Amino acid sequence: MTHFVFLIPVAVASLLGMQQVSKPEVEGVRNFARLETTVACAGATSAESVPEIAKMGFKAIFNLRLASEPGADIAAEEAAAKDAGIHYVHVPFTPKSPDVASVDKFLTAIRDPGNNPAFIHCSGGNRAAGFWLIKRALVDGWDLDRAVKEAEGLGLDDKGEMKEFALGYIESHRER
Repeated sequence: MTHFVFLIPVAVASLLGMQQVSKPEVEGVRNFARLETTVACAGATSAESVPEIAKMGFKAIFNLRLASEPGADIAAEEAAAKDAGIHYVHVPFTPKSPDVASVDKFLTAIRDPGNNPAFIHCSGGNRAAGFWLIKRALVDGWDLDRAVKEAEGLGLDDKGEMKEFALGYIESHRER
């Protein structure tokens, strides 16, 4: 009987097309959360960790950090991505003063099959997961509850400014 209890969530997840989030330790990467082979969302990421990200099979790095953030070294990370053969997209964003053009740039770039699987990061992982939420809802056409649940598993703060921004962006950009 216990086997059935364990298999039911797996079967339901399979039927819904849900993937599992894993959170392995990656040297030089803060709050790494990977959604099987689709995406990883993370926090602060050092340029030295980029070769490992490439070995994991990611085709693009999306960096959402502002150049002015402590510890952000945009030029070093971009150079490391070039050396590792990974496409690098810098999309500076902060929910304190959100620029929808940054989200638009991200959505355009994430649609490119050559940029997937994608490694998306900011300083803590919250913005990265928020951008993924927007992508799931608007590009993949996911139900909002399902997309939010996945994004929270990837690091979205349940009650923060980023979630509020993401939900507002989705609402204002959904096709009706």
